[in-house]
Amino acid sequence: MVYDLIIRGGLVYDGSGKPPAVSDIAVKNGKIAKMSPSITDHAEKIVNAEGKCVTPGFVDVHTHYDGQATWDDHMTPSSNLGTTTVVMGNCGVGFAPCRPEDRDVLVQLMEGVEEIPGTALAEGIPWTWESFPDYLRALETRQRDIDIAVFMPHGPLRVFVMGERGVNREAATPDDIEQMKGLVAEGLEAGAIGLSSSRTLLHLSSSGKNVPTFEASANEMKALGSMLKGDSGHVLQFISDFKDAEEEFDILRQTSAATGAKGTFTLIPIENPSEGMNEDPDLWRTHLARIEDAQAQGLDIRGQVISRPIGILMGHTASMSPFYRRPSYTRLSSLSVPERMAKLREPETKSAILSEANDNPHIFVQLLSTNFDAMYPMENPIEYLPNNENSVAARAAAQGRDPEEWLYDFLAENDGGNLIYIPATSKSKTKIAELLKHPFTVEALGDGGAHVGSICDTSSNIYLLTKWVFDEGLFSLEEGIKMITNVPAEFFSFKDRGLIAEGMKADMNIIDFDQLRLKTPHVVDDLPGGGSRFLQNADGILATFVAGQMIFENGRPTGELPGKLVKPVAAPAYA
Repeated sequence: MVYDLIIRGGLVYDGSGKPPAVSDIAVKNGKIAKMSPSITDHAEKIVNAEGKCVTPGFVDVHTHYDGQATWDDHMTPSSNLGTTTVVMGNCGVGFAPCRPEDRDVLVQLMEGVEEIPGTALAEGIPWTWESFPDYLRALETRQRDIDIAVFMPHGPLRVFVMGERGVNREAATPDDIEQMKGLVAEGLEAGAIGLSSSRTLLHLSSSGKNVPTFEASANEMKALGSMLKGDSGHVLQFISDFKDAEEEFDILRQTSAATGAKGTFTLIPIENPSEGMNEDPDLWRTHLARIEDAQAQGLDIRGQVISRPIGILMGHTASMSPFYRRPSYTRLSSLSVPERMAKLREPETKSAILSEANDNPHIFVQLLSTNFDAMYPMENPIEYLPNNENSVAARAAAQGRDPEEWLYDFLAENDGGNLIYIPATSKSKTKIAELLKHPFTVEALGDGGAHVGSICDTSSNIYLLTKWVFDEGLFSLEEGIKMITNVPAEFFSFKDRGLIAEGMKADMNIIDFDQLRLKTPHVVDDLPGGGSRFLQNADGILATFVAGQMIFENGRPTGELPGKLVKPVAAPAYA
């Protein structure tokens, strides 16, 4: 037998949670064909993994590559960090179905909700589709490095059927709902893995309006959810403020009970909820009890959690800062970076900016930019669970200075390259650990492809290993690997991945865990139109394989692009 690839001598963590074992792995036609302590057959490519570890490729079920996947070959910052399958179309935002006259509306939705520059979206998206099946066909015919799966998003669906009434969040009529149900059925038949929606006031279009799905009736959600099919592995996903927590959770509960589909939602502890949100500080624990009750009834509903606080990065090189939309600051936008930094250091400019307020800032700035006790100068390497004594407030107090004025000077230093890190959700180790350890949660919420100028949390799956396995000892390494491979793959019914076993898809990483370290995020200017975004790298990930083809080696792309569109079991393949 001549194989396409043999990985020899690696310590294999197979994703099942079992202790590792040294094994050779042979790959043929994109699948694992043989595993044995010693495979003596020949192969076109042999990789020596002795002294290193082999894991399944990571599966990330909460990303927003909906635009990037139409123009980019590489789904970074996911594929360069060991992820081999991503789920996009989360939170009800996306780009299909879409009539030509509604393209700007959907761009504004994605720009506002997921903070992807509208200029990049406008220039990068080819818009070769109108229907959702045509969008999937466009994705399927484009080469990329890793596999993608796609939710059908509620926002575009509402705009497509209801037009301006949908944008203005009017109640859907019975006829509207029937039309949307038909389109959901069409999208699922074509290969959508489920339906997603957003029900939070934190999600705003770049126009400043709430998204079309905010406060859509529970009956509308349940009607659309009725089109899902459990035997096809469909999933209903949403984010909600849970103002009426029982009614919101009942959307998931009734949909799952009626269809057999799975349900999942964003589950994070928030210390200071915004006005209009559920103000119960223990809401997350109440949700865990609801999930346990649903599971006891045979309903597979799980919370999506993250291994660290959702982290906002702000500064002059980021897309926002506490000063970025103050009038005297915006008047400097046409200057070159050196000229702008020199101007910002002038006493009269500083005095003017500090006396002003931001004009229509992003929701992150509205909520977080004056909470100096909870913002921290970003260090190298980045500390995701910083100590309170390192906060901006504490550093300013130590110098007897006003914290806003201290922050202004800090951000102007280092040629304007300094950044602050703001944990936007709880940084309580106890709470994060409780959520991660719960049997019915899924590690997710890295938001790959989204918030490109202010969040770089795609590495949260690796952080689970570096922090909660190695530093804290909360999990064994085999348990941690299972949590970011087999658990999400199983929940989304991706039956051919998430495990290293004969017959499974050959998506794998070779990792030197002694060297596994996350590097501090950095800015690159590679979006369409020259837009900027944060990327992050890691040491220790030696090679990543998709369908047996090496896509990254020591952090560098190899040029191989074997990624495919992943569809539910029952969805037909396109000719």
